[in-house]
Amino acid sequence: MPYRNKTYVCFDADNDIHYYRLMLAWKQDDNTNFRFHNAHDLNRLLPTSNENTIKRKLRERLLNTKAFIVLIGESTRYLYKFVRWEMEQALGLDIPIIAVNLNGRKRKDENRCPPIIRDELVVHISFNARIVQHALENWTTAYDNLKQKGKSGAHYYGREIYQKLGL
Repeated sequence: MPYRNKTYVCFDADNDIHYYRLMLAWKQDDNTNFRFHNAHDLNRLLPTSNENTIKRKLRERLLNTKAFIVLIGESTRYLYKFVRWEMEQALGLDIPIIAVNLNGRKRKDENRCPPIIRDELVVHISFNARIVQHALENWTTAYDNLKQKGKSGAHYYGREIYQKLGL
């Protein structure tokens, strides 16, 4: 397996792209320590590409991914063509998944969580630069440890972590 150092962000491009763009702005802001290596910087996609080409290039990005973020909005759970496919690939490649609730929930949102990850070993967090950065820095190791112990299901960070981060 090639060296994995990227973060893959999966989202509803029609409704939630502004959250992805906000994450990119956090990354560019010199006043924050929010950092991630964006997998979407690899092999740019053309709007005219067909579905098979898009999926092949997305898979190439996933092969270089250390952490997978899924931005969970109102309609994310209903998207199958790419969003569900991307989550299937992440699960198949054993990439740690960070589910980011765009509605501020700090735990799994039963009403919005895509069924494919509902019972999987996934950490669920709110949308905020500090907790997203914390998850990027800590979830991959925690995921590996929990997986070795045979754990599964939804995980979340307790109140003390959010308080420590000033949230």
